[in-house]
Amino acid sequence: MALQPDAEVTVLFSDLPVSCLLLDREGNILSANLLAQEHLNVSEKRMLHKNLATFIAPEDELQRLLTHATNAETVSSDAFYTVAGHKPYTLYFSQQADGYISVVMIAEGNRLEAEMQNRRHEVAEAVSRIALERAHEIKNPLAALRGATQLLSEQVEGDALEIVEHMLADVDRIKERVDSFLQVGPRANVEMTLVNIHVLIDEVSKSDVAVKLQRSFDPSIPPIMCHARRFRQAIENLWSNAVEAGSDLVIWETRIEHGVVLTGHKGTVLSIKIISNGAEIPAHIRDKMFEPYVTGKARGNGLGLSIVQQVVQEHGGKVVVQSELMRTSFTMYLPLKVA
Repeated sequence: MALQPDAEVTVLFSDLPVSCLLLDREGNILSANLLAQEHLNVSEKRMLHKNLATFIAPEDELQRLLTHATNAETVSSDAFYTVAGHKPYTLYFSQQADGYISVVMIAEGNRLEAEMQNRRHEVAEAVSRIALERAHEIKNPLAALRGATQLLSEQVEGDALEIVEHMLADVDRIKERVDSFLQVGPRANVEMTLVNIHVLIDEVSKSDVAVKLQRSFDPSIPPIMCHARRFRQAIENLWSNAVEAGSDLVIWETRIEHGVVLTGHKGTVLSIKIISNGAEIPAHIRDKMFEPYVTGKARGNGLGLSIVQQVVQEHGGKVVVQSELMRTSFTMYLPLKVA
């Protein structure tokens, strides 16, 4: 006779933010949370008391991991795929204190995305350290140079004054570039205030360019806690990218997401998406487009998307991009924090 989980175990299991199944020692399904049902496209009622091999293959690999799990080992393998659709998954098996076997399913795409996010973060940190060192080396003599040039401008006139003013403009341009370097990489203790994200998007998206703007906002989203200036910078960069890609239609969407998991956050997740119909992102830069100084533009310093990613990370979220012919979207997933 198969074991049956009690009601309390089932409730706690159903609330987990990852795709999970509960098995008996023979591999028969005793419970499946909502995310697992969505991944397998099968209701829990239809899964109950059927062997996991009905839905996940290969069977011999399932049996191998199940044997290890029944011996109180925690094991995993990325060799699995769904019987229907052949979607790749990594499965984690572990035995619970009550004798049940829990199985966590991680879609291969999600695993690769997590690895890519970690890689981007590591690259941003490395570049940040270099940028900070170089920026501080430059800023002090640059300030002295500007002071001397300013003093010189007060002592000359005519053609000489025009030359000095050009020098001042170039010094200020260098300072702006150095400040841009300082915006790449992790920042600590970001000051948060309540911000109406819809008002911020509308303010940034006001433009004289010939772009049709559409909004699909969830009116139930309250003002959120964020760093207004930094977040405006991220919105501006995404808007500028869409316009510079030759888009004549840009769509902003906001919504509350279900089933999206953010590291270190167990609450509600907000998504802010910008969709445009401009040029497709070149395939050769997609895997590294959030890295500093990577750009597909003829003109540009390649810092815009690095800054977007850093701002989103500062707020505990992640950014995801999808690009195909006539449709490119950037989605920022953020913990929904209110005062």
